[in-house]
Amino acid sequence: MENNYLLSFLILAPLAGSIILLFFGKDKENLVRYFGLFVSVLAFIISLVLFFNYDLTKGGFQFVEKFDWIQNLHISYNVGIDGISLLLVMLTTFLTPLTLLSSWKSIKHNVKEFTFFMLLLEVGMLGVFIALDLFLFYVFWEAMLIPMYFIIGIWGGDNRIYASVKFFLYTMFGSLLMLVAIVWLAVYASSSLGHFSTNLLELYSIGPTIQANIQEWMFLAFALSFAIKVPLFPLHTWLPDAHVQAPTAGSVILAGVLLKMGTYGLLRFCLPLFPQASIHFAPYISVLAIIGIIYGALVAMVQKDMKKLVAYSSVAHLGFVVLGIFAMTPEAVQGAVIQMINHGLSTGALFLLVGVVYDRTHTREISEYGGIARVVPVFATFFMIASLSSIGLPGLNGFVGEFLILIGSFKSPVLNSWWYTVFAASGVIFAAVYLLWMYQRVFFGEVKNPKMSTLTDMNNREIFVLASIFLFIVWIGIYPGTFLKVSAKSTQSIIEQVLPNKIIGMK
Repeated sequence: MENNYLLSFLILAPLAGSIILLFFGKDKENLVRYFGLFVSVLAFIISLVLFFNYDLTKGGFQFVEKFDWIQNLHISYNVGIDGISLLLVMLTTFLTPLTLLSSWKSIKHNVKEFTFFMLLLEVGMLGVFIALDLFLFYVFWEAMLIPMYFIIGIWGGDNRIYASVKFFLYTMFGSLLMLVAIVWLAVYASSSLGHFSTNLLELYSIGPTIQANIQEWMFLAFALSFAIKVPLFPLHTWLPDAHVQAPTAGSVILAGVLLKMGTYGLLRFCLPLFPQASIHFAPYISVLAIIGIIYGALVAMVQKDMKKLVAYSSVAHLGFVVLGIFAMTPEAVQGAVIQMINHGLSTGALFLLVGVVYDRTHTREISEYGGIARVVPVFATFFMIASLSSIGLPGLNGFVGEFLILIGSFKSPVLNSWWYTVFAASGVIFAAVYLLWMYQRVFFGEVKNPKMSTLTDMNNREIFVLASIFLFIVWIGIYPGTFLKVSAKSTQSIIEQVLPNKIIGMK
């Protein structure tokens, strides 16, 4: 099933759905909700077809489609997936319908517009993961900004305008540098290929031949754009504001998928296109990743707002992913890929749970709570499992990714020092401190606030949304091989492009 337009159908489903939504009447809110859910579930079903037809025995990109777009510049609509992008596509199509379902009651005004932007956002995210042309990638990368800007700016909290503008400006600044680097790279390639090219597969063969000093400048332009999106310390300051102000659905997609676009970019573009520069900058970026792990955890410890605490935990968890990518061993890169998925599930679940209680109490202040475990036992159980997953408890998904990253970074031929692993491992301890301390203050002790004694427990819709995520949290924790084998060949191929003479095989 190589060329059956499945990827185009995957993009077209939410795009066509969002356009059709515009013709719905303002008074048809329930119909809008059901239609948006139907379209996002359809996209998930198409991604399942991709997953079950993906050939694990073959390397390279599959389901490739290529059509000329701007012929004079050799720019084409060129899409395809490998094991890494397949997992991220699955994560995107899995989380989108769940976020729409979670906001069934909490989004009360402009429901049509909200659903429209959510579907449009899905188009942008999917496009980023499947684009094999740098210009097409850039179009999707920028297009994704617009719906997220409106989701935060219209349905967010009191300070939403500030947060949405900050999010937009930060990402836009990095994107412009990436655009300059894309043009520079395409022009540079023309001396070897005989024509201007933005075809990623053609550029893979050109990248290693670029002289070292030019490679370094191009690498920095791409890496800065991706580091802002990750976000890597010290470029993370937009994230807590965006998370806290965004509606629950926005926070889940932001943490679950949008941040992964940064780490995906580092893995897909920076490493294979600029191998010498990647090796040169790996120790410096790894130091920033470790500072992010420790700093994110320490700042999370002192937060008074539950959502802000979870937001800062993302800075720490994504630091692990960046460390795994730049350790450049099969274990570490595999760990980084599975940790992208793990973080999307665990942190997505935590944001959904904070949203559940916020809908009932309209406060996220930790000090307002206390002793609610006996009032809402089902909610307390779900929150505990999500917290343990985020901490990295063995048997749950978080442990698998962190364990592989720590093993891989310990034996990394690029980092060449076990100190990276020692400092990174401290982040696991800090995670336990801030998450368990928050849990203890919110759920145990006496119910001091009389408002909390009348809380209602999770309803069936909320339980379904969380149980769907928890299925994969436990599945990856107990049997990660199902997902690790999907990305194995793709990660190995990226490492071979960067370190052709230093491959350390996975046992």
